Amino acid sequence: MRYLFVVQGEGRGHFTQALSLKSMLERNGHEVVGVMVGCSAKRTLPGFFTEKIQSEIIQFQSPNFLPTPKGKHSPLLISILYNLLLVPVYVASLLSIRQTIRKKQPDVVINFYELMCGVTYGIFNPKPPMINVAHQYYFLTREFNYSGKNSRQFHLLNFYSRLTAMNAYKMLALSFRMDEKLYQGKIAIVPPLLRSEVLNYKISNGNYIHGYMLNSGYAKELSDWSNNHPKQKLHFFWDKKNAKQTESLTSNLTLHQLSDTLFLEYMAGCKAYATTGGFESVCEAMYMQKPVLMIPTHIEQECNVLDAIRSGAGVTANEFDLDVLLDFLPEYNRTTEFKYWSQMAESFFLFELTRLEYEHSNIYAST
Repeated sequence: MRYLFVVQGEGRGHFTQALSLKSMLERNGHEVVGVMVGCSAKRTLPGFFTEKIQSEIIQFQSPNFLPTPKGKHSPLLISILYNLLLVPVYVASLLSIRQTIRKKQPDVVINFYELMCGVTYGIFNPKPPMINVAHQYYFLTREFNYSGKNSRQFHLLNFYSRLTAMNAYKMLALSFRMDEKLYQGKIAIVPPLLRSEVLNYKISNGNYIHGYMLNSGYAKELSDWSNNHPKQKLHFFWDKKNAKQTESLTSNLTLHQLSDTLFLEYMAGCKAYATTGGFESVCEAMYMQKPVLMIPTHIEQECNVLDAIRSGAGVTANEFDLDVLLDFLPEYNRTTEFKYWSQMAESFFLFELTRLEYEHSNIYAST
């Protein structure tokens, strides 16, 4: 079968998921005819993605969360208002997606949580079925119970998720664990998409803390913590535009430009991992059995964190206070449940992405 990928360009997770799924499909005789990526002016495509995807990349303008002036938290309402000003630009994006679908003639469009693709299907409803892939669709199920204080933002997040999946054939909800009910309406609960590099790394426990920060404003917090803990080595990654490949902010804090090979190498050898709450890197840490500190920057990451803590991944904080992570290390319970669940991903995805001859009513139990 022929597949067209449409990928949201925010953060790292959707990129690594696309790489993993492309490899999986091609290994089983299928073809990815092109990759479209929704970008914002504030971010560049990471080199690991452009080098490894090995398909034509078509970029278009897409809404994204805005960081605050300090480069940290992403206020949802401000982001929405800002993106409303760019509606004419986004109309051009919708037309680009529709035209690319017509030109490439895929059997299936796989949407990695890209809003413009969902809206394209909501307005034009192209002929090829759209299948959506993201952890965010898990929040639409009855299995997820939001216990935070931002219920209004949680409902806005779910509204946004539904916009990304307008007229979707089905939604594949990536999950930290297997639940008793794998199907809920159009939603199928599936394992995370970890790349073969993650599955095959040799794991060790070094003396440094590894980390990833989506927004650069956290660099000052990390520098302050490092200056107060000069004996603790820190290796963090970011995707700050025009940053050097490697920068030493303190004698023991090194910031690296995002690189998938180096990132996984540091993950495999660290004693613990700290991140801003993205789904994919938390999964990689769980697979390598590394305890995690999660600092959510917006409601989506807050939900990720709640779900990850429920699965035993680690702890959370409002800032990069690595003392919280170090205090958690003796309590961390290493189990193999997540590893077994992740290793079933290929069979789940091949079933869901290649058996389109079945009608929804024959596949999914009623809600």
